[in-house]
Amino acid sequence: MDSKIHILVIDDEQQILRALRTILGQQNYQVSTASTGEEGLAIAAAVQPQLLILDLGLPDLSGMEICQRIRQWSDMPIVILSAHDSEHEKVAALDAGADDYLTKPFGIEELLARIRVAFRHRSRTSSAKTSLVTSGDTNIDMVNHLVTRGGIPVKLTAIEFKMLAYLAANAGRILTHQAILNHVWGYADSGQMAYLRVYIRQLRQKLEEDPHNPQMILTESGVGYRFML
Repeated sequence: MDSKIHILVIDDEQQILRALRTILGQQNYQVSTASTGEEGLAIAAAVQPQLLILDLGLPDLSGMEICQRIRQWSDMPIVILSAHDSEHEKVAALDAGADDYLTKPFGIEELLARIRVAFRHRSRTSSAKTSLVTSGDTNIDMVNHLVTRGGIPVKLTAIEFKMLAYLAANAGRILTHQAILNHVWGYADSGQMAYLRVYIRQLRQKLEEDPHNPQMILTESGVGYRFML
């Protein structure tokens, strides 16, 4: 039985399909490709890939619709590719179920790094629920609601911990502003954005070595935040 990780690429640009088939193959991935959404959905259902690389600008179906349909039956990581650097488009794709987003043209090393991060995130969430998350010298005990930095307890408010735990449980994945607001406060509106920024700033002050140059809680400009292990 072939034990290679299987990646499906759906993109209508043949040069991208050829390039990714070659490059990902050299990285010891098994690669399937499709140039339309319907073809890609059929292949996804037939071969059950472990990761999907999806172009948003397909000739027949929107990438958003494909994300939503895939999410009805699979939690495979989805990395979006798009020629448009629109914040609205990024947010819509992530809220539709995508894990990450790259704008064309993209560097292959960046794509490979995003693939590795997506697999790390999925391996953690598909196994038993993680009770302890570690990033640098910070430990987050999800069960007991305890946070330590360098072995020293860090005092967090209930909202700060809820936000941090949500970010940490989705380490490596971009979480949109709306997703975070919905999780922490139960609803999302423009008036809550200021609160979100305040709490992110407070978490960085308590947990980052240099709050002005964060390494743990990263800002995805105009989109949301990403927690790094």
